[in-house]
Amino acid sequence: MMRAFVYLIVFFSFFDLFVQLPIMSPLAQSLGAAPFLIGLAVGMYSFSNTIGNMLSGFWTDKRGPFYVLITGLLATGATLFFYGAAQSTWLLLLVRFAHGLAAGLITPAAFTYLANHTASEKRGQGAAVSGAFVGIAAITGPAFSGILASRTSEVHVLTIVGAAMTILGMAALLMLRKQPASSPLPKQDSVSFSGLLGNARARKAFTGAFLLMFSQGVLAYMLPLKIESLGYDSQTSGLLLSTFGVAAIIIFLSPANRLFDRLQQEKIFFIGAAMMGTSLLLISQLTAAVFLYATMSIYGIGFAFLFPSINSLLMNSVTPESRGTAYGFFYAFFSLGVVAGSAVTGALSLSPLQGFMGTGLLLIVAGLLVLGQSTKKPSSL
Repeated sequence: MMRAFVYLIVFFSFFDLFVQLPIMSPLAQSLGAAPFLIGLAVGMYSFSNTIGNMLSGFWTDKRGPFYVLITGLLATGATLFFYGAAQSTWLLLLVRFAHGLAAGLITPAAFTYLANHTASEKRGQGAAVSGAFVGIAAITGPAFSGILASRTSEVHVLTIVGAAMTILGMAALLMLRKQPASSPLPKQDSVSFSGLLGNARARKAFTGAFLLMFSQGVLAYMLPLKIESLGYDSQTSGLLLSTFGVAAIIIFLSPANRLFDRLQQEKIFFIGAAMMGTSLLLISQLTAAVFLYATMSIYGIGFAFLFPSINSLLMNSVTPESRGTAYGFFYAFFSLGVVAGSAVTGALSLSPLQGFMGTGLLLIVAGLLVLGQSTKKPSSL
């Protein structure tokens, strides 16, 4: 029951993120923001979310995930209500910073909860289930906000999500309080970022997290441009992204997820990175819609392999007392990857062909390097 509830928290934490994608630019524009400030308003959430992730990690190790999780849920709910009071671009930027900071507290604490209640021999399957909830949020979030905002307003959408997060926070007060993970963890010397980077498996997990979301940033930026250049409408881009999400969810929840605990994690990393990289190389060359849908399915399957592998690598690289800090940095790399993916391709003025080919090759090379550095036994900090 507890695990199911924490999976629900994971879903809503990512639903909150994906709901913003179609509506934040129009909201900023409605306040009279210049193009630069619109981009800043969109990116401000990821910036402060990275800070929140790291703070969550440190506090989770010191106090346990319960207090951090409750604080994150209730604070996120509160900040979502303040969007209605943002009557200028600068106030919107302030609310965006507070929203990202509060939301950043949730994910590392939630995943620490799950890791502490998952048997070591089933960590891959556990990560697959959590990945499925992330995938469902990625599919439903943008659709929900896009449809509802067109009928009401962007602020109305954010207010509804704020109410959901607040209710979830109050429910968590009752449902998680009696769990062992809610009590403070033993005092210890906190693991440092340099110490984590010195751990081979943690380093691979961070690399995978960054590249996973870097490719997502490139895909979100370049795919609509590619589709437009082929003469298709914007709806096709949305359907292609949904195809990748559906394919990933099918793998996450199918019996295939047993492979995530049977194969060496570095091998799963390579399979996932190679499939994602190959699909991006193919997307750069293909023009027919039917082949693009098939290729996005391959990308989704690769995503479904890479996500559990990097979660398992991270869990196997640290002790339970250091998991909060490790997950804090892990999801900070997630946030940085999204920003870097779109920012780098935009700053270098890359074409879709160049963006997809460069990212595809980067993923394949990273997969080969990780496979070549396979370790037989996990080391823990």
